Amino acid sequence: MNPIIEVIDLTMAYGDHPVLHQVSVNVAKSEVIVMIGPSGSGKSTLLRCLNGLEKPQGGDIRIEGQSLMSPAVNMSVIRANIGMVFQQFNLFPHMNVIDNIMLAQVQVRKQSKDAARAKALELLKKVGLTDKVEHRPSSLSGGQAQRVAIARALAMEPSIMLFDEPTSALDPEMVGEVLTVMKQLARDGMTMVVVTHEMGFAREIGDRVLFMEQGVIIEEGMPRQLFDMPRHERTKAFLSKVL
Repeated sequence: MNPIIEVIDLTMAYGDHPVLHQVSVNVAKSEVIVMIGPSGSGKSTLLRCLNGLEKPQGGDIRIEGQSLMSPAVNMSVIRANIGMVFQQFNLFPHMNVIDNIMLAQVQVRKQSKDAARAKALELLKKVGLTDKVEHRPSSLSGGQAQRVAIARALAMEPSIMLFDEPTSALDPEMVGEVLTVMKQLARDGMTMVVVTHEMGFAREIGDRVLFMEQGVIIEEGMPRQLFDMPRHERTKAFLSKVL
């Protein structure tokens, strides 16, 4: 089976500052890949390259066989099939919860408002927020706002979900409610690439874990192997500080 995501010798720099060094990784359909590593190791940059928010200088990214580096690629179509959840929730403050979820369905997917509302209500049930339909983002807790952001991304019916440290801006007691939603997505077969500092989540849900440092994938493996029997000294040193 062909991978749904192919990253081939990806190179990226900001001016004279190299960020990614010939990074290669494949992601199969329904696979959950978790990227861990110190801050500044290139994890978020790699994630942002996957949906065209960053433009690498070399290598290639193929999403469902389409090269993002091709001049002919339609990035709007690619992005419509990739959901992304950031550290910050980026909800529209002047809209209530359900309108935030309906907006892209109506404007991008050209759904009717009735169909978009039905989908939004279904997703709010999925993330446990049916009581917040008419609330504004300012009245939500951080965990609730992040769950709305996840529902909004899912409303586009993406084939891939990208998560960039989705719990790092949350108070500790709110982390669990977001991770619970992500765990259910993984069990439902969603293809996911997750950057996180939540090692328990990585161990429980990841099919593979990648450890990155200084723009290089130092080590990758199944969670049990990487966490319990890391091969690289740098991986061992990192895990000794975070576990």
